[in-house]
Amino acid sequence: MTKIIKCSILWVMLVTLSLSAQQLHAKTAQSTPQCTLITKITGYTPVVNSKKLKTFTWLAINSKGKIMGTGSHYDAKKLPEFKRCQQKNAHNQVMLPGLTDAHGHVLGLAKEISQVNLRGIESEQQTVATVAKFAKENPQLNWIQGRGWNQVLWKEKVFPTKKSLDAMLKNIPVVLRRVDGHAIWVNSKVLDIAKIDRNTRSPKGGEIVKDKNGEPTGVLIDNAMALVNQHIPKPTAEQNQYALNKAFRLLLSLGITGVHDAGVSEWMYDFYKSRASSHTLPVRIYGMLSGDEKKLNQWLEDGIYKDADDYLSIRSVKLYADGALGSRGAALLKPYSDDPHNRGLILTQPDELFRLTKTIISHGFQVNVHAIGDRGNRLVLDTYEKVFNLIGGQNLRNRIEHSQIVDLNDIPRFKQLNVIASMQPTHATSDMNMAADRLGKKRLKGAYAWRKFLDQGTIVASGSDFPVEYANAFYGLFSAITRQDHHNQPKNGWLPDEKMTPTEALRSFTLDAAYAAFQEQDLGSLEIGKWADFILIDKDIISGEADAIWKTQVLETWIAGKKVYQK
Repeated sequence: MTKIIKCSILWVMLVTLSLSAQQLHAKTAQSTPQCTLITKITGYTPVVNSKKLKTFTWLAINSKGKIMGTGSHYDAKKLPEFKRCQQKNAHNQVMLPGLTDAHGHVLGLAKEISQVNLRGIESEQQTVATVAKFAKENPQLNWIQGRGWNQVLWKEKVFPTKKSLDAMLKNIPVVLRRVDGHAIWVNSKVLDIAKIDRNTRSPKGGEIVKDKNGEPTGVLIDNAMALVNQHIPKPTAEQNQYALNKAFRLLLSLGITGVHDAGVSEWMYDFYKSRASSHTLPVRIYGMLSGDEKKLNQWLEDGIYKDADDYLSIRSVKLYADGALGSRGAALLKPYSDDPHNRGLILTQPDELFRLTKTIISHGFQVNVHAIGDRGNRLVLDTYEKVFNLIGGQNLRNRIEHSQIVDLNDIPRFKQLNVIASMQPTHATSDMNMAADRLGKKRLKGAYAWRKFLDQGTIVASGSDFPVEYANAFYGLFSAITRQDHHNQPKNGWLPDEKMTPTEALRSFTLDAAYAAFQEQDLGSLEIGKWADFILIDKDIISGEADAIWKTQVLETWIAGKKVYQK
């Protein structure tokens, strides 16, 4: 009898505990919000299959981080399904879809943060002094590296030389990358290490700049940079990861929720896949595999990679046709107006570009080719047309990265071949102080020609090309809309007929960027069923004054319905 009583008491206790657990679970389920409702928004979003923006004042997010509703004039009585949502009052802040930079270099940005910044310095002497100061403050470094110099900003507007570096930094290797990344400036120590002298010949697709006596000046352009790059000590994995985490935090603070990383190396490929599988990738990445990586064929055989949460997608390859305009490496059909014996550089020879393009497309991967000059762009268009006629692939949304200077006869071919123009609006406002000198007035008609592309129905996906330009999409939006510098000059904008409207500019950094990555059904706009990637900002860039867009501050950044940055 005693045993029966004890068993009965034990059974009652277990039932009670079970009921208590169920009640606690039910209570927790009721208290845990099944959705988040944000009200009092000034919201703008592009929408699929429309050229107009949708406006809204409230947005609801489900527990999976996707949008379950948007609209105007929220009324709890009419929308009872949102009654249990956790509510947030946005106090009339402006909401936009999270911005996508359709052409950036994530590891390059990380490295720039860790090196000496030479952007905006207005003389060779000041640049050297900045480098010397950095070297003194960082005695642990065995090599001094930096980026951002731009001789176009200097009074003489000529390339620097090793002599100025040798005068202050003779005993330590110094490698300084030009702002566009297509030239380096080094001291004599580096030339000695790389065994570059008067007898060293420039490689195909590159130039070792030499003085009138045939001596290397210390400037190496495009493919010639490899002669030095192979000697620079590689950072450790820990150093890279530390720098990358800083870069990700910077991007989120600027409202950038996605990046098309233009040229993913083997190390970055493994890094991205590892972070995606461990759910620790903080920004959405659309990776363009680097076309010169040894593992390219293996990656193509492995096929397209896409994770379930849309944080990582790898289905494209980045190639190079030519160099950059600032270093006169962009390949032109006719000589440079300010250098009559120079037509620029072809970095990938036509036969090799055709072979690579055919191989990549045959594996179902998108091809994205860097082309800045009109000769470079024509080479890419000719290559695409040849490959399409042979094996197809026109539906792969192939892109030309930069599409910067295009012969007027070639612009319609973008539409005919279904080629996306992946462009960077700040390139126009950065280059306007030298583009006319390089190209002359006639060629400018096809330069930075956003309006011509848009009017013919070509998709324009916008980015910054960071760290070539600042990783601030609002600088790009401002340039796209005004074609002015931050002093609002020139008065009506540079080549003003090519301006974008605010709606077009926003779309190019959101929905059309998503389209360029095959992601328009999941990302790029704030529509029901898509990921809740959005930002809250302090200015109305659509209806407000355009001259202050570049000053816009990001107040909050959200990805998949979770706040990942707050100012």
